[in-house]
Amino acid sequence: MPINFIHPEYEVIRDFNKCIKCRVCERQCSNEVHKLDPDHNIMTADDSKCVCCHRCVSVCPTKALKIVKSDHTFKTNSNWMPETITEIYRQAESGGVLLSSMGNPKPFPVYWDKILINASQVTNPSIDPLREPMETKTFLGAKPNKIERDKDGRLINNLPPQLELTLPIMFSAMSYGSISYNAHESLARAARELGIYYNTGEGGLHEDFYQYGANTIVQVASGRFGVHKGYLDAAAAVEIKMGQGAKPGIGGHLPGTKIGSDISKTRMIPEGTDAISPAPHHDIYSIEDLRQLVYSLKEATEYKKPVIVKIAAVHNVAAIASGIARSGADIISIDGFRGGTGAAPTRIRDNVGIPIELALASVDERLRAEGIRGNVSLVIGGSVRSSTDVVKAIALGADAVYIGTAALIALGCHLCRSCHTGLCNWGIATQKAELVKRLNPEVGYTRLVNLITAWRHEITELMGCMGINSIEALKGNRLMLRGIGLNEKELEILGIKHAGE
Repeated sequence: MPINFIHPEYEVIRDFNKCIKCRVCERQCSNEVHKLDPDHNIMTADDSKCVCCHRCVSVCPTKALKIVKSDHTFKTNSNWMPETITEIYRQAESGGVLLSSMGNPKPFPVYWDKILINASQVTNPSIDPLREPMETKTFLGAKPNKIERDKDGRLINNLPPQLELTLPIMFSAMSYGSISYNAHESLARAARELGIYYNTGEGGLHEDFYQYGANTIVQVASGRFGVHKGYLDAAAAVEIKMGQGAKPGIGGHLPGTKIGSDISKTRMIPEGTDAISPAPHHDIYSIEDLRQLVYSLKEATEYKKPVIVKIAAVHNVAAIASGIARSGADIISIDGFRGGTGAAPTRIRDNVGIPIELALASVDERLRAEGIRGNVSLVIGGSVRSSTDVVKAIALGADAVYIGTAALIALGCHLCRSCHTGLCNWGIATQKAELVKRLNPEVGYTRLVNLITAWRHEITELMGCMGINSIEALKGNRLMLRGIGLNEKELEILGIKHAGE
């Protein structure tokens, strides 16, 4: 009998005085943790299968369950941590690459939490958003360097195609396949209701969702999954995915087990086959090559839609962004190393890339220094968790933000980080029909609208306390930010002063 070196990470604690053996936990757990022991007429749990998704805890009618972190321990060693030892055991057993979901969970600095917002007092009084108008609308796209008039002095509209947002928030790229049909419907409906946009990711656009095209950004990635003329025409904007924050430098991978008939049709690949996108675009090896694709997409959409280029936040991101700004792209999207994902090699997710806060500040500064900041808009993502993160991002130089994980949490995600298994108990990161139906799109859409509505109120309050009444006045206004607990180099890159200065 083989030895099992790995102790369960979580333990299911059941209060047998409360448990009525209704077996709801057994029916609701896709990981098959719970079952009834008929010989002893008690419910039992296989702790080794628990991913701490909290589904059983949430649905238990008598609140007889809770999940706790196992207190099993290894001998103390500051170099060989328990997580490292366990990962070696897993690889020694499987011979495979470790896969993980969602964003980087390591204890790296979260710079949003080390940045404070300044407030106005007397000479620049604050603004009461309940009684005075606050403008949260923003436009994404290239802005002309000068105003042109005709011979009669009337303004000539020389503005390239723009995306109009009621507030500077969009739902980030999550493909149909990595998340469910019901999750996509929730995002699409919420985007339309809110007057913002959602991104299809690299999985194509399900034919049912073409009706939401006016609020849809479609993605063209290295695998070109689901890309065709109708797909491009249906959208408000087209995004070229060059990189992703959770896995810079590699392509995507959707297991064949998730490629059912609907996803097969949407992605235009055979049913049951793995969807593996290459690491690079095999037609892009320079900024000149990228420019060719940018203009090919503009030509294909009759120059009516903005083209976005998405890149991962890496050490030379400012130089890369400078090139993209000269490629003809209208918008640059930058994804930080805490960005979520359906599946990524653990080593890449946890060790490659840089924080989005540093990347954003360096890109904005570089484009301003080169006099080309108006050529593009900047959208950032990668663990934007709250309205304060949004405000800080805008003040650091972003025009808008993408949110992904926050949106999924609003839908019910409990960050159990097992998306790659396809067994999501909340109906989000799964294609199993019996699990998908657990996410009611009507409820999901309402929760997303509620979340963004709440954030809108908080954003206007934060702007008001700064004495600022529009998003446009907040953009790049780093004077309203102060750092705390940051060293001189970090303050220099962020372009802000320390608290107290």
